[in-house]
Amino acid sequence: MFIFVLQTIWLYISELAGKDLEVWIILKFLWFVSPRLVPLVLPLTILVTSLMVFGSFAEKYEFAAMKSTGISLQRAMRSVMVFIGLLAIIAFFFANNVIPYSEYKWQNLRRNIAQVSPSMAIVEGQFSSIGDNINIKVAEKSGDRGQFLRDVVIHKKTSSRPNENTTVIIATEGELASAEGSNTLSLILKDGNYYEDIALTNRSKERTNKPFAKSYFKEYTLNIDLTEFNSADIDKENNFNNHNMYKVNELIPEIDKISEEYSDNIKLFTETMNFRAGVSKPKDSLSRKKEKDTTYTAVLDAFDKAQGSKILETALDNTRGTIQTLEGKKKEYQNRTKVLNKHEIALHKKFVLGIACIILFFVGAPLGAIIRKGGMGLPMVVAIILFLTYHFIGIFTENSAEDGTMHPFWASWLSTFIMLPLGVWLTYRATTDQGVFDMDAFFQRFKFLKRKQKERIDQDEIPIILTQQEKALVLSRNNEQLKDIIKNYKQYNYSEDVRRAAIRELKNKGFSDEDILK
Repeated sequence: MFIFVLQTIWLYISELAGKDLEVWIILKFLWFVSPRLVPLVLPLTILVTSLMVFGSFAEKYEFAAMKSTGISLQRAMRSVMVFIGLLAIIAFFFANNVIPYSEYKWQNLRRNIAQVSPSMAIVEGQFSSIGDNINIKVAEKSGDRGQFLRDVVIHKKTSSRPNENTTVIIATEGELASAEGSNTLSLILKDGNYYEDIALTNRSKERTNKPFAKSYFKEYTLNIDLTEFNSADIDKENNFNNHNMYKVNELIPEIDKISEEYSDNIKLFTETMNFRAGVSKPKDSLSRKKEKDTTYTAVLDAFDKAQGSKILETALDNTRGTIQTLEGKKKEYQNRTKVLNKHEIALHKKFVLGIACIILFFVGAPLGAIIRKGGMGLPMVVAIILFLTYHFIGIFTENSAEDGTMHPFWASWLSTFIMLPLGVWLTYRATTDQGVFDMDAFFQRFKFLKRKQKERIDQDEIPIILTQQEKALVLSRNNEQLKDIIKNYKQYNYSEDVRRAAIRELKNKGFSDEDILK
């Protein structure tokens, strides 16, 4: 846990450093981020400890002492198996209740910390939120306090239209300036343009054209009220909502809701595109006329060249617009699919944590009993290799599921399903007192082949004693007749020496052992 917490500090050091935060705020940040690390830490912990404990038992001949008194490995593991089962149940409730709550509190704390220092909240190359109505993006920050900005883009909302960016300000340079103790931050912009949508209340033609005002400025000062920042409440509750903040009973209806909205959106878009393309329109009088009148060979024959040219241009414009709409909708649906798959993965992962604890225990415990090595050496290395395999498979499958190339169910459970047969096989090998690899049986095969080869050489060296009649019999036969003698020598009442003489005769003619056996 300590290792993963250190990694978290390095990941989020930019959000914590340079903001004069109190120690208790940083500790609170780590406290809220710790539960989300448990799905990583707990399976690895169970794997390592089971390897170390059972490896130590086997190394010190504790299992041998147990077996000598009639205690099997299953009976020795029984109490630990009960504990792991209870731990798996607790892990599920932890993933279902504690992790969503801590995720919500952690995201709120991150947002509130970002509001402590507005200048630190501005990150190069991406939009950063300052307050509830200003989003700012800069290409580069400079100066000892990061007060000088270059290529500034500002999106500003108004109180009357809180969900829309009604104002866009673009400037080549900017500077953050504020008097000491002042609650106002002045953003001085230079050489830029100011764009603002004009809100019209009437339903006029001007409103449908979406008019806006544009102006150029040499220097423009935007004053930002810092009262909210200077009195920032670290414990303030913000309206956050993502898939990691739901419980199981909340995820299921949320998944159904997202899925239904997705399906309805696709259905509506399909109907719109069919109507736009004319697929769903009823046949007009011209089409009916064309069916009755066979003098026309094409639709455009019913019009003159000028009208036909306009029709073709309109058709091309509609086709280009349709393709552009489809490309835009394709990206939108990819994002919708990603959101839906993330929710499904979050649902399955709550169950995976508990099952993974059980399966990894049945991988680590028998493996420790087999390798007979305890402590922090070899067991730690083996455990890390196994866990990294398990963890990387999970990461790859989840990434595949997010873009839709794999079903979320298989993405969540595949790494666990892969470890399941390994745990069954290792448990069987451990209970039957077998190693991971039976090296004795492996080398015994080579000894068997060596022994067979030696017997064959010895047989070749044994002298063959034949009568003159038997010798003439062997020499007078062709290859097929010699093979027949080798196969049916007992039916012909020939001796073993006759059979061996036939084999030697075929070998002298260039036949191999495989050819003779065939």
